[in-house]
Amino acid sequence: MKLGRVIGRVVCTQKMECFEGLKLLLVQPVDEGGKDAGSPLVAFDVARAGEGDLVMFEAGKEAAQANPNGWFNPADAAILGVVDEVSTGPRRSR
Repeated sequence: MKLGRVIGRVVCTQKMECFEGLKLLLVQPVDEGGKDAGSPLVAFDVARAGEGDLVMFEAGKEAAQANPNGWFNPADAAILGVVDEVSTGPRRSR
């Protein structure tokens, strides 16, 4: 899985039946420090993400398998979760 930040929405007047009921979002891939790491991409959302959210997404054939309308679809990316926190160091006890 990869990290990304939702930077916008994609609105389609017509789309394939397999994407009906799914929100399409524009995602900017980021590294673990939050810096841009590649070109933005369109992903369908199954995690109820919104603009500005840090998300984890999957690309390629694995993304298509996350579509609740059936795995046989042309999706290239899917948002699978909204990230609460990223920690790169050892975890401290409170």
